[in-house]
Amino acid sequence: MNTGGCLCGAVRFEMLGALTPVTFCHCSRCRRWHGHVGAYTAVDRAAFRIVEQRGLAWFASSPTVQRGFCRECGSSLLWDEAGEAKMSICAGTIDAPTGLVPKAHIYLGSKGDYYPVPDDGLLRREEFTR
Repeated sequence: MNTGGCLCGAVRFEMLGALTPVTFCHCSRCRRWHGHVGAYTAVDRAAFRIVEQRGLAWFASSPTVQRGFCRECGSSLLWDEAGEAKMSICAGTIDAPTGLVPKAHIYLGSKGDYYPVPDDGLLRREEFTR
């Protein structure tokens, strides 16, 4: 089991299943949401449980995607796409030890112009492909 939450503790969650490897998203929406590159893991919905939600709020960033954050401290926490089998969690919100490993960089075609393209041997995609 992994646990995680926001900076102030007003949102806490548990993941009872295996977490996916981390995907780094360089799209403009994730960069604006996080202030830089987004880093996400995911878990089956049935294995995800919110245990403290007093600060949890949601922002609809598209017709099918909502982003969860803490309304008290502002932490970016969750990425939820309608119809998907998994809940995506911002990797930096998970308590150590996470056991996470990196997997890929996506949307490199729209990355910010202020940092170099990562050269770390991970899978790279100009756009996102499933």
